[in-house]
This record gives sequence, C-alpha cells and structure tokens, in this order.
Amino acid sequence: MTTETGSPKRRLGDLVFANLTRIAGATILVALAGVAIFLTVEGIPGLTAGPADLKGHDNFLAYVWPLVFGTLLAAVIALVIAVPLALAVALAVSHFAPRRVATAVGYLVDLLAAVPSVVYGLWGIGFLGPRLVPTYDWLDQHLGFIPFFAGPASPTGRTILTAGIVLAIMVLPIITAITREIFTQTPRLNEEAALALGATRWEMVRLAVLPYGRSGIVSASMLGLGRALGETMAVAMVLSASGVVTFNLISSTNPSTIAANIALTFADATGLQRNALIATGLVLFVITFAVNFAARAIVARYEPGRK
Repeated sequence: MTTETGSPKRRLGDLVFANLTRIAGATILVALAGVAIFLTVEGIPGLTAGPADLKGHDNFLAYVWPLVFGTLLAAVIALVIAVPLALAVALAVSHFAPRRVATAVGYLVDLLAAVPSVVYGLWGIGFLGPRLVPTYDWLDQHLGFIPFFAGPASPTGRTILTAGIVLAIMVLPIITAITREIFTQTPRLNEEAALALGATRWEMVRLAVLPYGRSGIVSASMLGLGRALGETMAVAMVLSASGVVTFNLISSTNPSTIAANIALTFADATGLQRNALIATGLVLFVITFAVNFAARAIVARYEPGRK
C-alpha cells in the first residue's frame, strides 16, 4: 500500500518498533553522558589533592600514572595470552573439530563467561598462584637477564603475570564466541574455491577465513580488552600490589590497576581522597572510550567495500 505521494505506507508495528529502537539508543547515550558528567564533576576536585590524600604522591599525575601503567600492563598480558588461544579454539570449533566435539567445546567455553569474578579470584589465589611458583623460580634462574623475569620470584605466585593469566581466561569466552560466529559466516564459495585450487585445510583458513573475519577479530579483541581494563575483584584478590612502575612480571613488587585500587580503598576514603579515586575512574573511562573509538576506526577500515 502506498500513500498519495507514492511512498510506501508504514505499518503501525513498524512505527512502534522504530520509535522503540530510537528510545533505546537515546537511553544509552543519556546513561553514558550521565556517567561522564558524574565522573567529571566529582573527579575534578581530586586533581588538586595534596600528598595527604594521594598516598604520599606530590600530585595527581604521580598518583595515577602507576595505576594506568598497571591497568594497561595486565590488559596487554591478558590479550597476548587470550587472543591466539581464542582464535585457535574458534577455528577448531568452526572448521576442524567433529560436530559433536565442537558443540561440547563451544558450550564449555561459553560456560566460562558465567563464572563470577570472585570465583576466578579465589581460583587464582588458592590454585593457580601457588602452582606457578616453580615456574617463576625457573624463569628467575634461567631467564633473569630479561627485565620481564628479573626476579626475585614471588614465593606466593601473586604477581602481575598471574593476574594477567586470570584475566586472559576471563576474556577468552568473549573473544572466542565472536570470532567463532564470524568464522562460520565465511562465504562457503570462498572456502570451496580455495580447496578446489589445491589448498590444504589450513591454507584455506589462512587465505579465505582469516581475511574475511579480520574486522571481527579486531572487534572481539577490543571487547576483551575492555573487559580486562575494567575487571576489579579478580585482580584485587590475585595481585599483591605495591603501586610501583615495573616490567618485572614475576616479583612480589607489582603495579596496581585503577579498578582494583578503587575497589580496595574507596570504602575508607573521605573528602578529597574519594574525589581522587573518582578522578582515576574518569581516567579509566577515557582510556576505555579511546580504545573502543580506535577499535571502531580499525573495523571500519576493513569493512567490505573499503580499501
């Protein structure tokens, strides 16, 4: 049915659905703006706090820099471990494993996303950390000349590397699920063409599947990075933080993260101390926004039809 002007007449259901989607989109923008305004208004006074409110640091920059460093370091460690493993699992589930095995593995990986953060923290303290101590001792003895393993090795296993491994397991389901769906959407004709030209299964994946899923891999990795940047309880429980800047991954002297620092100190903070913590939250908000903005730009660059 068309109107007198020749344009199709929109049904009532279409109008209702369109308006609901607009309202949902506007709600997200309003919520995001509200968070940004709150962090800005409450955090600005903390920028001028003195050493008494900044744990002895002379200014806010000296206070927040070690936290930013620890946040980025833990997130990078998590991505370095999780992304290759997630891609391997996604490829196995989508192209290599038998259907029954692939279905079971897919369910198990998705189940990891349902485990609470505090459970990961307890597992990191009680199981993973102590069992990594011999590995850290070996790294200290044989690879101690590398700054990452300079030691002395932690006797408890509560290190930034342990925290990064826990974060990697936490972000693994997100990256795996997205990349798996992207890989299964690869055009069948592209795969069959590669195989018909004599490519092996791996060559077909390398030439047809991975290039097609490049933007999805970036998106999945950035979502995992956002989860790792904002994770709180697991890192706070596993990490033995000293608030320093160091690349030593196996020592008991570790940098803290913004989210863990807020979780551990916000309850006892008062006055400008609380404002300073909110200001660090604003810094984390800006970092996360910048990461997602950069990821969106990268994804748009590799969208089909763009060079």
